[in-house]
Amino acid sequence: HHGQRASSIVKGMLEHSRASTGVKEPTDLNALADEYLRLAYHGLRAKDSSFNAKMETHFDPDLPKIEVIPQDIGRVLLNLINNAFYAVAERSRSTVNEKAKHGIEGYSPTVTVTTKKLENAIEISIQDNGNGIPEAIKSKIFDPFFTMIAAGEGSGLGLDIIKRILDHHEATIKFESTEGIGTTFLIRFPIRKTS
Repeated sequence: HHGQRASSIVKGMLEHSRASTGVKEPTDLNALADEYLRLAYHGLRAKDSSFNAKMETHFDPDLPKIEVIPQDIGRVLLNLINNAFYAVAERSRSTVNEKAKHGIEGYSPTVTVTTKKLENAIEISIQDNGNGIPEAIKSKIFDPFFTMIAAGEGSGLGLDIIKRILDHHEATIKFESTEGIGTTFLIRFPIRKTS
């Protein structure tokens, strides 16, 4: 197990240092977000067939295509959506245990992906109703190699790579999180005015 973990970290470090070789092309972010939402869900279900969550999408039908490197933005979306599913799975497990103790009912694990055209940007939001991010670590979540996911569950790379990819696209990322309620990550891509 430790050998596999070390191998995963080394691969991650190589990936972390590698510059993207992709080419920016006009991309439908609705289609990309939908594809990676389903990919993440089915990937988790393949690992754990008992995992279930509700997927909601609210896609802006008037979203223009924007110039991005689809593989890189796909990696960003996959990582964030995987994290969201991980958060609701964690809460589901703890809710099952709490339910046994206290009779808690009604938790429905949900991951919601929303796209929206703003005046001069496109916003993608990935929201979960998991346990939320503890206040004590909010300032660290974009640090290199910081992760909240248990050893052996993820690559251990955290959100630093996501931030680097988005910086390369001149996009921004921020998050809002409340313990016990959930987390929302917001990505904004600038819309370039064409002359």
